[in-house]
Amino acid sequence: MKPAKRLQPLLDEGLIDEVLFQLMSGKEAQIFVVRCGNEQRCAKVFKEASKRNFKQAAKYQEGRTVRNSRRARAMAKGTRYGKKEQENAWLNAEVDALYRVAAAGVRVPTPHWFVDGVLLMDLITDEAGDPAPRLDDLSFDADTARDFHRQLMREVVRMLCAGLVHGDLSEFNVLVGPDGPVVIDLPQAVNAAGNNNAPMMLARDVETITAYLGQYAPTLLSTRYAEEIWDMYARGVLHPDVKLNGEFARSDVEADIAAMLQIIEYVKQEEQERRGGDGTPWSDDGNSLDT
Repeated sequence: MKPAKRLQPLLDEGLIDEVLFQLMSGKEAQIFVVRCGNEQRCAKVFKEASKRNFKQAAKYQEGRTVRNSRRARAMAKGTRYGKKEQENAWLNAEVDALYRVAAAGVRVPTPHWFVDGVLLMDLITDEAGDPAPRLDDLSFDADTARDFHRQLMREVVRMLCAGLVHGDLSEFNVLVGPDGPVVIDLPQAVNAAGNNNAPMMLARDVETITAYLGQYAPTLLSTRYAEEIWDMYARGVLHPDVKLNGEFARSDVEADIAAMLQIIEYVKQEEQERRGGDGTPWSDDGNSLDT
């Protein structure tokens, strides 16, 4: 097949031997299955900024620093050079986040190269060797739903221990391999310590996954994992192997209850909008940038 323009340099350099097929096209990138030697891998080809459809970028960029002062000034002024550097910074943020969480033991596709706007990484497959389905593609019994929820809360914790919040975790951004769920798509990952929106985003991530798996295991809907996890993080006692129980008793002295209620209400509103306003899940090809 004719490769995407950005894949050609990787073909020329021998990093990719053959482009097998396009897996999907989303709002941020096109996903291709490629052959590298005897292995099949995934090539995520990021779209140019003018062709992407991602809103509220500023909310996610808070806490992301630019070390080079010339670049920072150009980005602030919105010059042509500044826009190019802002685009590079945005792409590099996802790549850096992927390497960071992978090193922390989070179940994500193993990254291999990032060249000219193309991220080359492992292809997550099912037991038959085909591209793995999304969480959204499957149905579960109650026990499996609870088990997957437990595993995903563990990944949320591991990401947070690495200093990051996914920022867009949902049933569309989780693949299901033979060994369980694998988290994908990190362009919206935020710095937990440097972004004031991090508590809200973590609550939204947890609420979204809980609401989806709660369809199959309703007892999950009464859990309070987001508050439990963030409280441990704020007190400096969160660690990757922490035991969670989904319960949380908030102290009147330590907590700003009004702020937390506002966060929870915001999360619920966003989830309702995401599901089409009536609780029905909506989907389009842009919801998942498969890996």
